[in-house]
Amino acid sequence: MQISTTALTFSDAEAALSWPMDDWSAALEPPTVLIAGAGEDVRDRIGNRLRAAGYRVLVTSDGRTAMSLAVGELPQLVLLGMGMPGLDGLGFCYELHSSPQTADIPVILISGRDEPADMDLARVVGAEDYLPEPLDPKELLLRVQRLLGH
Repeated sequence: MQISTTALTFSDAEAALSWPMDDWSAALEPPTVLIAGAGEDVRDRIGNRLRAAGYRVLVTSDGRTAMSLAVGELPQLVLLGMGMPGLDGLGFCYELHSSPQTADIPVILISGRDEPADMDLARVVGAEDYLPEPLDPKELLLRVQRLLGH
């Protein structure tokens, strides 16, 4: 049996790699998660957990700052508390998904209420998921990974 081999030259390898260099560097960056609202302790716990899992984390307490970060940083996911000064969680989610620039950013709403009507309302304004408090850290990480495709 004869085995055929093909020699690749450097120029052949360059042709096979069609991604521009900027795309390579972006692919190596960890996914960014924006955490907005919720209590300071909750934000800190979530942020620490996600950083330990390898995510880049942005944190803010109010809705308007969160919207500025979402537009400026284009995170891959937003974890959002329902009650925020400036713009509440439902309003934020609605505005985020109303803009073509940010419409595809998935949102997980976090709330102290665990009623089916609250979960339905979250989905109406565009949230992909809803987590009631108190948060189970393992469940939170599983949902983040599912929405980010990891």
